[in-house]
Amino acid sequence: MNIIITGGSRGIGKCLVENLARDGHNILLNYNKSEKQAKKIQEDLKAEGIIIEIFKADVSKKIEVKALVEFALKKWENIDVLVNNAGIAKLQMFQDITEDDWNEIINTNLKSAFYTTQEVLPNMLHRKDGIIINISSIWGLVGASCETVYSISKAGLDAMTKSLAKELGPSNIRINSIAPGVIDTEMNSKLDEHIKNEIKAETPLGKIGKPIDIYKCVKWLIEDEFTTGQIISVNGGYVI
Repeated sequence: MNIIITGGSRGIGKCLVENLARDGHNILLNYNKSEKQAKKIQEDLKAEGIIIEIFKADVSKKIEVKALVEFALKKWENIDVLVNNAGIAKLQMFQDITEDDWNEIINTNLKSAFYTTQEVLPNMLHRKDGIIINISSIWGLVGASCETVYSISKAGLDAMTKSLAKELGPSNIRINSIAPGVIDTEMNSKLDEHIKNEIKAETPLGKIGKPIDIYKCVKWLIEDEFTTGQIISVNGGYVI
């Protein structure tokens, strides 16, 4: 399948790119600021005999999303899967949130998915086939202290998933959200060991998740043909 993965140079996105490419899919890795990391992923996979495409685009900007999708269509003609993975987070008290903070997080985490989904839909609607997977968060389900805007952005992503599943279902386009729990990525690397141990203690499975856990869920959703509009929370039981 032909797959676009936004925010594919680090963390969960990197894991998705590498493993889906090894599964034999055609991958377009989108990055914005992490050119060095994106090129290294491309080079490392090439050493394994696997070719992927990379494309720089700030997906919070419509004109750059348009260029990204046009590149994919020129390369492949069709887009089978879109994974909206690009996202940022900021830990801050509510009263300290500025309008710039709000705009940066909402634009990167939510508006970007609006743009990318709108751009890929004409191709999917024409073929009456397509898969959209939004990477949200448990904090979109239950809210996170000191991460209000992040939680709002992910809750919005889940709401978009549910609404579009109803709208696009008749065209055989499946759209789902994966809401990861605490995953061992660069985004969570600033958590100290005390906090990590507390999270493990509060998690029924007694551990923090890994990016590969999210890949396995994405792989299933790509293969599945009867799941849409769902928020699948891969969190070890931390949120039930």
